[in-house]
Amino acid sequence: MKISMIAAMSENRVIGRNGDIPWRVQGEQKRFRSLTTGKTVIMGRKTYESIGKPLPNRRNIIITRDASYSAPGCEVATSLEQAFALVKNENEVFIGGGEAIYREALPLSGRIYLTTIHFKTEGDTFFPELGDQFKLLESTEVQGDPSYTYQTFERDY
Repeated sequence: MKISMIAAMSENRVIGRNGDIPWRVQGEQKRFRSLTTGKTVIMGRKTYESIGKPLPNRRNIIITRDASYSAPGCEVATSLEQAFALVKNENEVFIGGGEAIYREALPLSGRIYLTTIHFKTEGDTFFPELGDQFKLLESTEVQGDPSYTYQTFERDY
């Protein structure tokens, strides 16, 4: 099973503020939809609740410490390890946030699909530093207001 992380962040690594994404950028989420449709997305409870409903045409797994938590149309796991056990026979699964889940999944991930929005913003949740363990496979600039860059990284084994 390939574990891929997928995220969008500002230039100062912000991914969230007050339980929401602190930007609305035309077309920015298109890549997320195209890569994850038909696949499994694993996310933390706060990320799920900020979305407010299951992502359509995807298997949604929510990680929470609350074993009694339920969300219609979603599966619940109490740990990342338990979530991975649910998807052990899948080719690729996506980690969709938030900050704590990204940090925990980073050492296990083989690929990262990262969108950088070209501006800085205030926030309270951040995407972790990749360090030198990943190499850049591709990078695509998208013009807009603001512009952004799609990047794909792969673990450098």
